[in-house]
Amino acid sequence: MKPARFITLEGIEGAGKTTVADRVTQALRARGLTVHATREPGGTTLAERIRALVLDRGEEHISATAETLLMFGARQVHVDNLIRPALARGEWVLCDRFTDATHAYQGGGRGVDRELIERIARAVHGDLQPDCTLLLDVPVRVGLERMQARRGAVDRFEIESAQFFERVRNRYLELARAAPQRFRVIDATAKLDRVCESAIAALEQCLALGPAAVT
Repeated sequence: MKPARFITLEGIEGAGKTTVADRVTQALRARGLTVHATREPGGTTLAERIRALVLDRGEEHISATAETLLMFGARQVHVDNLIRPALARGEWVLCDRFTDATHAYQGGGRGVDRELIERIARAVHGDLQPDCTLLLDVPVRVGLERMQARRGAVDRFEIESAQFFERVRNRYLELARAAPQRFRVIDATAKLDRVCESAIAALEQCLALGPAAVT
């Protein structure tokens, strides 16, 4: 039996994380693994309610610090009620965003102090860290074009400037350079099928996975 693993997907808006997460989940389940696909902020009923507060374009101002605290509040609920229990049962968790996103968006994008984020992260999830992080990287221009092509209402982050997303992307790449054993950077400008194949191959290499079961 393979040990439980915690995998995260990261990237700016328009990187294709949702589709890649679905394909990676299918690939892992094809190996006979129990996989929980989840997201942040959110992932549980209460954490999703906090997500709505964070993303809502309401009239009241939310400071960068308040935004960071809300993110970690949702994360604490998520970790306590879904992530840690699943891992304790020997199951796998694939999460769309985790604390790297806070470093990128609130740290890089908003300018929140890096050490403050680290201190809160230690308090919220301690030694729990992803076993592998797939960073889907696209130039900001490409990500914004893809985002604008989608229909529907935009949230508080999607209305941000290109300069904001440049800072976010740069912080993501900085994080990847600082932790090369955990991060795998995927060129997400390719066709979607190719991006998914690259993500699965990178995950296999990172976690030394064997072949999928033959059905």
